[in-house]
Amino acid sequence: MQFTELGLSEQLLKAVAEQGYETPTPIQAQAIPVILQGRDVLAGAQTGTGKTAGFTLPLLQLLQNKPIPQKPRPVRVLILTPTRELALQVHESVRTYGAHLPFFAEAIFGGVSIIPQIQKLQRGTDIVVATPGRLLDLIQQKHLDLSKVEFFVLDEADRMLDMGFIRDIRKVISLLPNKRQNLLFSATYAPEISVLAEQLLNDPVEISVAKRNAAADTVSQLVYPIKRENKRELLSYLIGNGHWQQVLVFVRTKHGADRLCKQLIHDGIRCAALHGDKSQGARVRALDEFKNGGITALIATDIAARGLDIDQLPHVINYDLPQVAEDYVHRIGRTGRAGADGQAISLVDPEEAYLLAAIEKLLKRQIPRVADTGYERVSLEVTNSKPKPQQAKPAGRAPGAKRSQPAGNRAAPARKSNQQRSKAR
Repeated sequence: MQFTELGLSEQLLKAVAEQGYETPTPIQAQAIPVILQGRDVLAGAQTGTGKTAGFTLPLLQLLQNKPIPQKPRPVRVLILTPTRELALQVHESVRTYGAHLPFFAEAIFGGVSIIPQIQKLQRGTDIVVATPGRLLDLIQQKHLDLSKVEFFVLDEADRMLDMGFIRDIRKVISLLPNKRQNLLFSATYAPEISVLAEQLLNDPVEISVAKRNAAADTVSQLVYPIKRENKRELLSYLIGNGHWQQVLVFVRTKHGADRLCKQLIHDGIRCAALHGDKSQGARVRALDEFKNGGITALIATDIAARGLDIDQLPHVINYDLPQVAEDYVHRIGRTGRAGADGQAISLVDPEEAYLLAAIEKLLKRQIPRVADTGYERVSLEVTNSKPKPQQAKPAGRAPGAKRSQPAGNRAAPARKSNQQRSKAR
């Protein structure tokens, strides 16, 4: 099937062709015709399958089929996202695919001044892509009216619930007109999603292009069993020895992201940290540098990384395993996108064994282990009780400490930092 067979207008097909796309992804091929029919949709698709275009293209088509309102334009399409990064990227997609159409779109999110957003809304806009908190602030201040919304999209619904937005979502829904078309997209399903879908959707068409809570087949997964104090050194070795140019590293905390970033810079690896305490400007700059090759490693927390859309990202590292097993699927979904191959590596210490067990239970299979990591062998066997968290030890070995020397081919021989290797040359 080609995009030309989906019933899209010449203007939209031109925009799609300008992006170099000819064949729609499975979620696009299934969702676009159904949305064009005016049906409500419950869609489950893994991250990276093209679901943003799957709802953006038909919504632009439906708007194009309607008369253009007089100025100031009322908001007719509302797309709700969990994070500002995702709001920016969905907004960028709307502008890209709507480049040859006479519509206005604005991104509304917190963490930046509200005044420019108010000024843009006063001029009128057809499409709003928003995070819940800032959207409700603007509505409360009477700078935004949702009474004319004809199309409502809830994107990344599972993350919305994980982040505690259910009350805000219900408040937003209560402000929408009863007659509208609803689209709910989610990377994973949970019982709460089914409840929300029953409340929001009217006789929906359910679309699913992958198994629920499953990783893409294009992502190869590996586990390195290793002590926590050796994680940073192994990470530096993997990046340097593999000549990796782009790697997304997940950590559990904001402080951990900053600390690891400083350590990698000391090792000669260009990197930046991405988390909620960073200003919006700093987050945008870090993401742009990462996409453009200015930095090699992006160290991120789960919330900050949600919605990152990076083409051809080859490597994802779980420096810390997530506390919620479903987040593992989200994390590794950053690589292996749109049919491309990717690699997801988890550095797992014995205290995280129970988290790994939960992930493998969710995936319904065991992730392959690297037998010889180049360090002392550790067991990831789960004990009867959940281990008590211990204070993190400093990264690297203590002065004078010796690392074990396992026999046979070593996965990670004696390592030098990138700076040391450069000097050696």
